[in-house]
Amino acid sequence: MIAPYRRRCDHADIHHRTRGERIVDDRPLWLFGDQLGRHFHSTPELRDRPILLIESEHALRYRPIHRHKAHLVLAAMRSLAEELGDRATLVRAPTYREGLRRFGRRVDVHEPCSHNARDLVERLETEGWVGEVLPTAGFVLPRADFARWAENRSRFLMEDFYRDQRRRFGVLLEPDGEPVGGRWNFDAQNREGPPQHATTLGVPAPWRPREKSVDDEVRRDLDRMRDDGAAFIGRDGPRLFAIGHDEAQRALRRFLDERLPTFGTHQDAMLRDDWSMSHALLSVPLNLGLLDPLAVVRAAERRYREGESPLAATEGFVRQVLGWREWTWHLYWHLGRGYERRNHFRARTPLPRWWWELDADGTEAECLRQTMIGVRDRGYAHHIQRLMVLGNHALQRGYRPAELSAWFATAFVDGFPWVMATNVIGMSQYADGGVVATKPYASGGAYINRMSDHCGSCVFDPKVRVGENACPFTAGYWAWMHRNAGALAGNHRMRRPLASMRRLSDLEAVVEQERHRDL
Repeated sequence: MIAPYRRRCDHADIHHRTRGERIVDDRPLWLFGDQLGRHFHSTPELRDRPILLIESEHALRYRPIHRHKAHLVLAAMRSLAEELGDRATLVRAPTYREGLRRFGRRVDVHEPCSHNARDLVERLETEGWVGEVLPTAGFVLPRADFARWAENRSRFLMEDFYRDQRRRFGVLLEPDGEPVGGRWNFDAQNREGPPQHATTLGVPAPWRPREKSVDDEVRRDLDRMRDDGAAFIGRDGPRLFAIGHDEAQRALRRFLDERLPTFGTHQDAMLRDDWSMSHALLSVPLNLGLLDPLAVVRAAERRYREGESPLAATEGFVRQVLGWREWTWHLYWHLGRGYERRNHFRARTPLPRWWWELDADGTEAECLRQTMIGVRDRGYAHHIQRLMVLGNHALQRGYRPAELSAWFATAFVDGFPWVMATNVIGMSQYADGGVVATKPYASGGAYINRMSDHCGSCVFDPKVRVGENACPFTAGYWAWMHRNAGALAGNHRMRRPLASMRRLSDLEAVVEQERHRDL
């Protein structure tokens, strides 16, 4: 169906082909559900274009998707259609192609965010439905510039890229081009465990939205799809993230005004009763295209320049947005579709059913259980929970990297294929053999004990390797090391851990125990 937001638009369109060239035509601009911010549709060269939005049921049905994520995408698209009024047409159809057929006009589109979506756009170009593919507005660095940066490199370290980004865009620099504070990276100051005996960090709460009528409408439609066989996972409780421009700006301001000063110090810590800690919680509006990433970075830098935020906190946040997020996006395209099939350790274990069902009771390990509760209830877990709990567990158990990456992309509200390929295949699972990371991110229970309050209430003991109360992360770490000793031997950063493994008096018992452990 074509939703009632559709209006006739007789304004001439301004089409941006090359910088500074303004070409008039009447071609509408089709926006995907992650291209919803004003920098995608209301810049001077685009602001007069009619806008097409298509809700494709196939996009929500072809694999399981977190219910809260589906809610956010649909609500954000409908909110934009309402905001744009006469300018917008919202089409609801079984597929994108059918949506274009119902709309009945040729469209232009920004470059999409996945290989599959790009393939679709290319087919639609061939069929005559798509005219031009415009550069994405969702990232700061053009892909051609990244290709020049990556040329002749065999490894793509984020720190190298991040420093280049700071220089290129003039962020947190002194007048002579050197980094403010004399250092590029203050990550060493951002690794403290939780405060002793604390149950929360005690920082100001993150912004929370007030739900609207669109939220009720979306839930009714998702209920209908569920009853018709759509495979949703997780829960769709009170909405936690922004779905429109004004909400995204309020979420950003709350973070900058009240939470940025404490960003960083405890970024790697985990507390059972404080799911948001001091994290920005801006990945959803950023990845839905509601926030302009460079504008976000400039706003954070202003807080530092005006004396409202410490340098270490500001730099840590800038590194996430201007460094890590951009680096992940560009490597997704630069490394290509085959990257997701890499499997350096030849992991073959299928992802367990309880992961797909987000069954937090599928494990007795408290850190893993608490993280899975967050994924189930909110579609969210912060980066250490993703890397050092979920990813660490998956690495030790030998789960298939491609399957794990697909799970991350669909189980998280901020998850998309471009987000997860480098983060899961490269960083978490080291499945690329060291293309983007210098060593595997594996650890035993001691790390989790130091960085969380989970181990004190767990049935397992992080200090124990063998027996009924042996920590599955501690024992699993050494069993994984033993299983992959040959593949790890050439990595100089793994020499000391491998030597420690060989000195374990109970190594044989650990390996045998973990071979039969059911997690």
